[in-house]
Amino acid sequence: MKIAVCIKQVPTRDWQPRLNESKTWIREQDTTYEMNEPDAYALEESLRLKEKHGGEVVVCSAGPARVAQVIREALARGADRAIHVEDDGLASADAFAVAGALSAAMKEEQFDLILTGLQSDDQGFAQTGVILAERLDRPHATIIMEVAVDGSTLRVKRELEGGWFQWISMPLPAVLTIQSGINQLRYATLKGIMAAKKKEIRKMAPAVGADAARLKIASLYVPEKGKKTQMITGSPAEAAKELVRRLREEARVI
Repeated sequence: MKIAVCIKQVPTRDWQPRLNESKTWIREQDTTYEMNEPDAYALEESLRLKEKHGGEVVVCSAGPARVAQVIREALARGADRAIHVEDDGLASADAFAVAGALSAAMKEEQFDLILTGLQSDDQGFAQTGVILAERLDRPHATIIMEVAVDGSTLRVKRELEGGWFQWISMPLPAVLTIQSGINQLRYATLKGIMAAKKKEIRKMAPAVGADAARLKIASLYVPEKGKKTQMITGSPAEAAKELVRRLREEARVI
């Protein structure tokens, strides 16, 4: 099988965001980065499929030069080679522009299966994989918790709401968006890190750039922290009834 896995570099989850002067994105010079967590599970699933069925795993990523950090990490974990669509504007671009840039770079490869994470930890639109499938004219399924390949057919398990799941059969080639927790992540070994230095990273200019975005960030802000204490009077029974009402109707947590 020839498998592509799309990887995004995102700000470290425990990092405290600082906005740029225009309040439209973060200050990149003050930021540390890591591999997007759902994409890490997609990478792991692609490596397991390769171990079971043979073939190769190709990492595909779009963004500035710094993205090479997570590409090398993916290669160290076991991916065979990589495609890097390098463009500074794609760092904060919407799913339409990113999927357009990736699809243009991936068309010639004729992948049997394309995996992406369900969503990114920074913008969280959960749209890149779906738009990528439409761009490439491939069948797709989302929120995948299990993948089984049988010849030219896929059988996948989708996570639905309320603890329900759905099994779907679909033909190859296809695009899947992978849910976090589908598997147990592996770490890069010293041997893998050394081998990654010799693996190919093909850099490409984007055929579709950030100017193709359909969504524009007008303004960002950091929510202000605050607290407010309310005293509920009356008998214990009355106070309990009023507390339940406020939790249901005002806080909407029950």
